[in-house]
Amino acid sequence: MNSKTKIGIALSGGGVRGIAHLGVLKALNENGIFPTKVSGTSAGAIAGAMYCHGYAPEEIKDIIVKTNYFKFMRPAISWTGILKMDIVESLYQKYLPENDFASLKIPLSVAATDIKRGKVVYFSEGSLIKALMASSCIPGMFDPIAIGDNYFVDGGVLNNLPVEPLDGFCDVIIGVNCNQLPEQHNIKNIKSLIERSVVMSMNYNVYSRKSKCDFFIEPPGLARFGVFDIKKANEIFEAGYQETLSFIEENEDLKEYSTTYTKNQIK
Repeated sequence: MNSKTKIGIALSGGGVRGIAHLGVLKALNENGIFPTKVSGTSAGAIAGAMYCHGYAPEEIKDIIVKTNYFKFMRPAISWTGILKMDIVESLYQKYLPENDFASLKIPLSVAATDIKRGKVVYFSEGSLIKALMASSCIPGMFDPIAIGDNYFVDGGVLNNLPVEPLDGFCDVIIGVNCNQLPEQHNIKNIKSLIERSVVMSMNYNVYSRKSKCDFFIEPPGLARFGVFDIKKANEIFEAGYQETLSFIEENEDLKEYSTTYTKNQIK
C-alpha cells in the first residue's frame, strides 16, 4: 500500500445497532486497515469519537454497555421533546475529558441537523461533546441541543451516512450502514410507528450516498435488533466483526490498503 493513501470511514446512525461499527473497526484494524479520517452521525458519531480518541473497539463496546446512558436521561418539561440530554454530558466528560475535536488522535467530523435552518452541519472543531449530543438528539424524543444561536437534532434526519466531509480529503471512502429496516413489521404502538418511520427516512438518505463510497459494508441481520436493545450488544458487535472479515476476503481491492499496525494509530 502507498503509505500516503488517505482512508475515510463514514459511520451511520442506528441506535444500539451502532455497536456493529465497533466490530467493523476491529476487523479492519486486525487486517491493517486504519482510517485517516472518520465521519459519523448519531451512534456512528459516538462510536467514531471514542475510537478517534484512542479507545479500542471492544473497549468502547464495554463502555457503552456499562453506562447505558439512555437510562440516565430525565423527563423534559417542554413541548419540544420528552427527554433532556443534559445529564449525558457528564458521562461523555468522563470518557472524553479534553472535550475538543483537536485532542483526538484521528480527525473526526460529526453530522447534525440544524432544525431552524433545515440543513446539515458538520462539526469538526470546538466542543466535541455538544456536537455528539446534537448528532444523537432524536427529534420528538429529546429537546434540541442549543449551540450558539441555533438548535440541532439528530444528523440522520438529513444525512445518515456523512461521506461529504471525507470527499476530496480521502482517496478511499468506506461507508458502513447499521440502520437496517425489517421487511415486515407489526406496528404495535406509536413508539414502533415513529421508530419505523424514522428508520425508513434515514435509510433512504444512506442509500442515496452509497455510490459515493468505494466500499460499502452493511452487516446483515441487524434489523432483528431494536435500536435500544443494549442486551444484544455482543451479538451486534460480532455481526459487524464477522461481516467485515468476510467482506475483506471477498474484496481484494480493499486488502491493498492494508498497512502495518502501529500503537500510535489506536490503543
